[in-house]
Amino acid sequence: MRRLIFAFSAIAVSLCAKTFTLEQVMSAPFPSEMTAAPGGKAVAWVLNERGARNIWYAAAPDFKGVRLTSWTADDGQDVGELQFLPDSKSVVFVRGGDLEDAANADPNPASNPAGVSQDVWIATAGSAPRKVGVGHSPAVSKTGKIAFLKSGQVWVEGGSGPLIVNRSGVSEESLRWSPDGSKLAFISNRGNHSLVQVYDFATKSVSYMDPSVDHDQEPAWSPDGKQIAFVRVFQVADAVRGIQQSSSEPWAIYVASVADGTAKQLWKADPGPGSAFSAVTAENQLFWSPQGRIVFPWERDGWKHLYSIAATGGAVTALTPGDFEVKDVSYSNDGREAVFSSNQNDIDRRHIWRVSVTGGAARQVTNGQELEWSPVAVTGGVAFLHSDVRRPARAAVLIGSAEHDLAPETIPAEFPVDSLVAPQQVIYSSGDGLQIHGQLFLPTDLKAGDKRPAIVFMHGGPKRQMLLGWHSMDYYNNAYAMNQYLANEGYIVLSINYRSGIGYGLNFREATNFGAAGASEYSDVEGAGLYLRSRADVDGARIGLWGGSYGGYLTALGLARASDLFKAGVDFHGIYDWNLERPLTGPVPGSAGAEAERETAAHLQFEASPVASIKTWRSPVLLIHGDDDRNVAFSNTVQLVAALRKQGVDFEQMILPDEIHGFLLHRSWLKTYAAAADFFQRKLK
Repeated sequence: MRRLIFAFSAIAVSLCAKTFTLEQVMSAPFPSEMTAAPGGKAVAWVLNERGARNIWYAAAPDFKGVRLTSWTADDGQDVGELQFLPDSKSVVFVRGGDLEDAANADPNPASNPAGVSQDVWIATAGSAPRKVGVGHSPAVSKTGKIAFLKSGQVWVEGGSGPLIVNRSGVSEESLRWSPDGSKLAFISNRGNHSLVQVYDFATKSVSYMDPSVDHDQEPAWSPDGKQIAFVRVFQVADAVRGIQQSSSEPWAIYVASVADGTAKQLWKADPGPGSAFSAVTAENQLFWSPQGRIVFPWERDGWKHLYSIAATGGAVTALTPGDFEVKDVSYSNDGREAVFSSNQNDIDRRHIWRVSVTGGAARQVTNGQELEWSPVAVTGGVAFLHSDVRRPARAAVLIGSAEHDLAPETIPAEFPVDSLVAPQQVIYSSGDGLQIHGQLFLPTDLKAGDKRPAIVFMHGGPKRQMLLGWHSMDYYNNAYAMNQYLANEGYIVLSINYRSGIGYGLNFREATNFGAAGASEYSDVEGAGLYLRSRADVDGARIGLWGGSYGGYLTALGLARASDLFKAGVDFHGIYDWNLERPLTGPVPGSAGAEAERETAAHLQFEASPVASIKTWRSPVLLIHGDDDRNVAFSNTVQLVAALRKQGVDFEQMILPDEIHGFLLHRSWLKTYAAAADFFQRKLK
C-alpha cells in the first residue's frame, strides 16, 4: 500500500496537452436555494465561491444581484435555509452545520480549535448580518416572528427557552405559521409515530390534530387558518426487506379542524403505483390554494406528477399528465398556478412550466439546450437557476421574453468556458436489456484511429439523475467539473444513469432487486464497460470506474466482480457491506419465522455487497473518505482496507479528518480530485 503524498504541481504528465487546470474548471461559483420574497418583489439565493458561502439578493424591477453577506474564507461553514421577512428586504438564513441534515449541527471540517456553531441570522442590504440565535430550520410568520429549531425543540426569536418542553425522545420539525401568525403548527416526531401539533400563542396551549399511531407530516394551513391538511403515512408491519419500496399501505391526505383537532380523510392513494409516498422538491408537499384546492404529488401512473383536489372533497384532477417527472415546485403569488421544473419532452434535461391548480394544459416557460431548475414566481415573471453544457450554474430572471443573469460578474475570468466539451446523450442496453441513459464526454483532440483509456462515472443517491449540462446539486456540479477535467486529460468518460435513479419513472427508480435486495443495477455498470469496450476509440484494456457514496459502492462492486473489465477505480465514501451500513430491523422478535427471515435477508444483503466478491478483486483502487461522514459509516472504508490488505490488492487511501460526506471545504474537493486524476494517470496510462 502506498499513502498519497504529493503536491498539486507534481501530477504526472497528462495523456494529452491540457487546456485548463482542475482549479480553473472548479472556479465557478455554485448558486442554490433560489427564494422569492412575499409578492415576488425580490429574490435571494446562496452563492458558494470556492468554499466561501454568502447570501445574494435582487429586487424588482431591474433584479440586479447584490451581496448581502461578505464571508471570504473556505471554512466549511454551510449557508442555507433562506426565508424572507415581510419587508421583502431582509433574509433569514442558517450558517453552520450540515444542512443536508440540519440536525447535524457540529461538523468542523476545517478542524477549528475554537469549535463551530450552527446559527440563525438575518441579513439586510447596507448593514452587517445579525445573529438571531443558535439553531436551524427557521420559519417566518406574516407578522415577522421567527421560529426555529434547536436540539429538536421549537424556539422563537427573543425567547429565553424552548416553546414547549418535551419529554426525552421527542423532536420537532416542519414549522408552519398560521396565516395570521397567532399559531404555529409543526410535526412532533416520536420515533415510531409522529403527530401534528399546534401551539396557540394567545392561550399558551398545545393541541394535537387527530393523533394516531401513524406518521403524520407536511402540515398545510387553510387560507382562513381554521383547518390544517397533512399527509398520513400509515403504519405497516416492519418486514425485513431491501431499500426498495414500490408500493405500500396507501398514504392519505387528512384535513383537521384546528378548533377541536378532529380530522377526516380527504383522499387516499390507490393501491399499486404511488401507494408509497414520494416527495417533490418544494417548501411543502401540500399547497392549499386561496381558491380552495389542495395540490399534492402522486405517482399514480408510474411518474411523479402534481394533482389537486377540492378541500371539501371530490374528484382528483391530474395537473401534469405524461411520461415525465415533476421535480421542483413553487406557486404563483396569487396561488392560481404551480410553477415547476420537469423533463417533459426532454428526458435528460429539465425545463420550467406553469399550470393552473384547477387543471388544463401546462404552459412551457423555458426550452432549448439549457437546464433550468428551482423556479419561483416574481413580479412580472419567474426567477430560476440555469446552466448548459459549457456555462456553469447561474441565477437568472425571465420577465416577459427578456431573460438576464442576476450576477454575471461572479463568473471568474479564468473559468474555461470555451475549452469544455459538450457531452453527448448515449443510450445503451444493460445485460438484461434495460435501456440506460448516459452522457459521453469525448476529448477535444480525439482523432480517427485513436484508442483512449475510458472511465465510467456513477452518481450517488441513488435517487439522482445526471443531466446534459452542469448539475443542479453542488455534489454533482463538482462531479461534472471532474468529468470535464478527465476528458481534458484525454480520457473518454461515460456518466451513467443506472437503474434506481430518478427521471425515468417509478419502475426504473424502484427497480426489481436493486441495492441491498440484489444489486441488479450492477448489470448497468457492467453494460457501460462493455459498451465502452465495443467502441473503436476506446482501449478496452484500460477502462476505469469512479463514483461517490452509492457510486462508490458500485465502483467497489465493479472492481470486485469484474477486475478483468475494470482495471482501476476511485471510490469516494462508498458502501462495502450492506449489513454494516443497514442493520436489519423487523419483523417483531419472537414472531413466527422471524429469525429465519432475518438470516435470509442478511445473506441477500451480503451477496449484494462488494465484500461477497472480495476474493476476485484484483484491480487497484484509491479509497477516499472523510472520517466525520454521517451518511455512509466510515467503518465501511476501515473494513474494506483490512480486506484488501488480506487479499493483497494494490490500494491507496486518502482520509480527510473531520470532513463529512458531501465535503464542505472547497479545498477538499480540489485535493481529492487531484489525487483521483493522478491515480488514473498512473494506473490507466
